[in-house]
Amino acid sequence: MKRILFSIVTASALLMGVGVAFAQTTTTTSTSIWTTDQGHQIREYSTIQKFNSFSDPNLTPTIGTTLPGTVTLYPLPDAIQIPEPERYSYTIINNQPVVVESTTRKVVHTWN
Repeated sequence: MKRILFSIVTASALLMGVGVAFAQTTTTTSTSIWTTDQGHQIREYSTIQKFNSFSDPNLTPTIGTTLPGTVTLYPLPDAIQIPEPERYSYTIINNQPVVVESTTRKVVHTWN
């Protein structure tokens, strides 16, 4: 009886571990590759549209950071050709372009 119970517990633990491993490998923060040229396009577009840079010397956005609601987000310019462009927005923080996931406001890419 102990042997059967041990086998059931071991199999359950293995299956649970496989499920966790699978869940971890299928999550991604970005499906796009961001290029230097895209950063230039965003800067140029923002200048033409006269979008203001959000200035805060204490805010240094890094990948994974959630931006505060006081930061205005803009749709990506049409010139930026990526999969699922509606998934992303951008802003300019301290004169640097920053791409975020629109729904979560989490930073997915920055340019220096």
